[in-house]
Amino acid sequence: MKQIFIIILVLSSMIFAANDFESDTFSTSKGDLKITFIGHGTLMMKFDGKVVQIDPWTRLADYNTLPKADIILITHEHGDHLDANAIKQTSKESTKILLTQICFDKLGKGTVMNNGDTKNVSGLTIKAVPAYNIVNMRGEGNPYHPKGNGNGYVITFGDKHVYVAGDTENIPEMTNLGKIDIAFVPMNLPYTMTPEMAADAAHKIKPAVLYPYHFGETDTNQLLKLFKDDQNIDIRIRKLQ
Repeated sequence: MKQIFIIILVLSSMIFAANDFESDTFSTSKGDLKITFIGHGTLMMKFDGKVVQIDPWTRLADYNTLPKADIILITHEHGDHLDANAIKQTSKESTKILLTQICFDKLGKGTVMNNGDTKNVSGLTIKAVPAYNIVNMRGEGNPYHPKGNGNGYVITFGDKHVYVAGDTENIPEMTNLGKIDIAFVPMNLPYTMTPEMAADAAHKIKPAVLYPYHFGETDTNQLLKLFKDDQNIDIRIRKLQ
C-alpha cells in the first residue's frame, strides 16, 4: 500500500510539474487578461471568465488537467498546431473552434476563418490575418507555409489587441494590422523567421510588448541584441520553444 501511495504521489508531482507554466497578466478596460505560455506555438488566455486555447498540443501539456476552452484557435494544419486529441481533451459541449479550411477538412468540425475574416465569438472580436513564407522554402516554389493556407489571429480583449502570428515570416500585411498591444512572432528556423526578420516584423507591428514564440533552437538573445538601443518595444522571453 505504501508503494502504491508513493507511485501516485510521484505521478501527481510529474503532472503538476508538466503543467507548471509561466504566465503574465495585463490590465484591460474590462478586467485582467492572463496569458499562460504552454510552449512552442501553444498559448492559453483567460479573460472575463473565458478560456482561449491556441494551437493546443498534447506533447506539451495534459489538457485534462487544464481549464476547458470556450474558444480554440488553430493557425494551420501541421501536426504541432492541429492536434485532434488536444482539441478533444480541452473541449466542452459549448466550445467554439475557429480554424482554416484545410484544418476543417482534416478535423471535420469547427468554423472556418479565411484571411481577412472577422467574427465575434463569445464576446470576443477575432480577426484572421495572413501567415505565410516568402523566403524559406522546402524547395523551389514550395514554401513551408503557402499564402492563404494558414491564419494568424488578432484577438481583442477589452481595449487590448493581441496578435498571435502563427507560422509566418515578416510579411507586408503586418503593417496593416492596426493597433497591437501584445504580439507573438515565431522565430523557428528554417520554417519561419530569423531574428532579423522578427525584428523587422516588430518594427512593422509596433506592439508595446513582443514575445518571440515557437522559436525552437533559435537564439532569442540575438533578438534582444537587435533591440539593445530601442526601448520602444518590451521584448519578453518565455519558455516557448
